[in-house]
Amino acid sequence: MSLLKEKDRPIVQLLFNTGTCPRCILRFCCVGSQTLYRHPYKDLMKDLKEFLQNNQENEDTVCFDPPCKRLRLKHTEEEPDDVNHNGALRQIPSVNNENTATENLAVGVCNVCLGILQEFCEVDFVKKVCQKVNSADYQFTSFVFSVSLPPQLSVRERAAWLLVKQEMGNLGLSLAKDDIVQLKEAYKWIIHPQLAEELLMESLFEVSVVFAHPETDEECHFLATACPDCFKPAKNKQSVFTRMAVIKALEKIKEEDFLKHFPCPPSSPKNLCVAVEIQCNNGAVFVAGRYNKYSRNLPQTPWIIDGERKLESSVEELISEHLMAEFKADSFNFSSSGREDVDVRTLGNGRPFAIELVNPRRIHFTAEKMKGLQQTINNASDKIQVRDLQLVTREAIGHMKEGEEEKTKTYSALIWTDKAIQREDIAFLDDIKELKLDQKTPLRVLHRRPLAVRCRIIHTMKSEYIDEHHFRLHLKTQAGTYIKEFVHGDFGRTKPNIGSLLNRTADILELDVESVDVDWPPTL
Repeated sequence: MSLLKEKDRPIVQLLFNTGTCPRCILRFCCVGSQTLYRHPYKDLMKDLKEFLQNNQENEDTVCFDPPCKRLRLKHTEEEPDDVNHNGALRQIPSVNNENTATENLAVGVCNVCLGILQEFCEVDFVKKVCQKVNSADYQFTSFVFSVSLPPQLSVRERAAWLLVKQEMGNLGLSLAKDDIVQLKEAYKWIIHPQLAEELLMESLFEVSVVFAHPETDEECHFLATACPDCFKPAKNKQSVFTRMAVIKALEKIKEEDFLKHFPCPPSSPKNLCVAVEIQCNNGAVFVAGRYNKYSRNLPQTPWIIDGERKLESSVEELISEHLMAEFKADSFNFSSSGREDVDVRTLGNGRPFAIELVNPRRIHFTAEKMKGLQQTINNASDKIQVRDLQLVTREAIGHMKEGEEEKTKTYSALIWTDKAIQREDIAFLDDIKELKLDQKTPLRVLHRRPLAVRCRIIHTMKSEYIDEHHFRLHLKTQAGTYIKEFVHGDFGRTKPNIGSLLNRTADILELDVESVDVDWPPTL
């Protein structure tokens, strides 16, 4: 709770003891940071506790009772024990069991906002609002958020303000009512960004004006003499006097030294500032889907070695070139749930992928337009096909990477053996379950992967006899298993392997990925 100051401590304690929620306490302490109000309720409560415990751990007056303890009491003719006859609040005993206090917090309703800044700021309520909006079937590209509040909140707000005003008067301080952050304003700070994320697939459009001044170096030069450590040449910077470097130096320089070198008040400048650049930037748009790769001569990403392209295209390029053209983006970033070798096909329901389109000029794409874009990609090449092409959020992409090594993948491998085999020679493979492998980093990827021994699991295998020297093996494995090395052994670097299990030399002729068991993105 870094934005709360020592002078706020009595107010925080007073309001906390009377059953006020963390966000209302922030409002009455005149905290204007919108980001802080958006922190989860439990985190704010924890931070408030820590703030109050500082320098007060040995005092009995610190109260961590759940907010609005009195509101949960039954109405009686007698006054509550925690209120004096003049209406002033007595000290409430502290609760030493933090877990109990935390559990009770969920049911305590704030005595100022009546829960507006508690339950109605949670994700479930935001989703409820969005469901109502979506069910109304409106089309829109932007929105204004307004709130109508119960009339008695104004009464409660005034009562709380008078309480705080009296306490601050006792401390020789003052608080103007206009200084308090209004409840509506705080609520919009919290809710508006959540609604924007839920209702719109677009993100923030930013216009930036970059100003410069010809006398910057001249006027800041004395700081470099006083604080040389703050100014170091940086790449892509025309001057060492960057904004952050100057701020850092001003924090270090002594006041008397500053006054020696710079006029106070500052002298009139010789020149006006110049607007050297006007920048426009749209927030990134994220597109996800699944791709099938049917070619055995196509890498997932551009195959370039020592500046020389080895193959003319890649999965990444065949998909992204159409997205870049339609969204008119500056650049893109491609990611996927694993990758296949250049000579491996990806069949079945495909491999999940996501593309971040940086600074797109076009962002409004309906589901129908995305379907048309998917068809355009598929018509342009017979090497790949995409499905379930859709707009997603940045956060949703995390589902693709979550627990990646715990996921399973299914493969089909065409295997050759040097010695003749019969059906009964390979039948035992079908009975092997949860086979544990130790795989050293394969020789073929050692140039780009660190040397390590990785434990991987072959969950199941099913053999399919072809002839005396060939059979097909269907495998379900832990993600990250090197299948080629499991077949031929990689000169003993993968143990056990098909060669050692069959007691003969084995090699892999073809490999197909039949499924990537990641339930993302949603099937359309």
